[in-house]
Amino acid sequence: MRTNPAIQAAIDLTAGAAGGTACVLTGQPFDTAKVKMQTFPSMYKGLIECIVKTYKQVGLRGFYKGTTPALVANIAENSVLFMCYGFCQQIVRGVVGLDRKAKLSDLQNAAAGSFASAFAALVLCPTELVKCRLQTMHEMQLSGKIIQGHNTVWSVVKSVIQKDGPLGFYHGLSSTLLREVPGYFFFFGGYELSRTFFAAERPKDQLGPIPLMVSGGFGGICLWIAVYPVDCVKSRIQVLSMSGKQAGFMGTFANILRNEGVFALYSGLKPTLIRAFPANGALFLAYEYSRKMMMEQVDTY
Repeated sequence: MRTNPAIQAAIDLTAGAAGGTACVLTGQPFDTAKVKMQTFPSMYKGLIECIVKTYKQVGLRGFYKGTTPALVANIAENSVLFMCYGFCQQIVRGVVGLDRKAKLSDLQNAAAGSFASAFAALVLCPTELVKCRLQTMHEMQLSGKIIQGHNTVWSVVKSVIQKDGPLGFYHGLSSTLLREVPGYFFFFGGYELSRTFFAAERPKDQLGPIPLMVSGGFGGICLWIAVYPVDCVKSRIQVLSMSGKQAGFMGTFANILRNEGVFALYSGLKPTLIRAFPANGALFLAYEYSRKMMMEQVDTY
């Protein structure tokens, strides 16, 4: 039975939202450590020091600062990403001259994911800016870059609007696009290659939960290894723009290299890779199973 395109888009959007929720709930503490270490590498020599200092100074809740905007960001990003992924797969089929129902190669799926990520970046950038600022508010006060911190989502949103207007939410948009478009090529490419490996001669949609989680984790690792320095620059721009005008991507990138060295671009990589495997494994597991369940429900009518 051929599914109506609107219904298919709604299914992909809902399954993407389920995947985004699973991703945040699995990996939020490590994401907080990553953003802290990226933005203030001189404060934390490593992951353990970051965890210990955060716990001593702020308590356990310090690791969950920014969870609400992180949930909004991931639900919005993954809803749009997976909905557009389905559309972009059809575009790729049209470009290479395949039938609408034809299976795409792993490389073609990776290209579709890369195209889809550009649309997702537009909804991700504002919510990720709020998340990153909440996660590093304590460090911004400690370093003297700001006098009065903001402890709620609404107070951060209000300060952005008052200071920079609605366009203030798009600080770091170019960095976000530079991370998402190549990053999601490796993300979907790694995921599909891993699924192909596990599937052998079977259809990919018959894979069990363990191969799906491993494939999702592998895709996440591929993404972060490929684009981590770009993400570091993005975090700096989004957080430090709280205290005044921040240089753009190239200016911030050059400033980090000149003053801190190339290794500063990889500060926080360890918690990112630790988080990437379970968080992205949970993302794809939730996405694939919820999508499969909804497709089966639609097919019964």
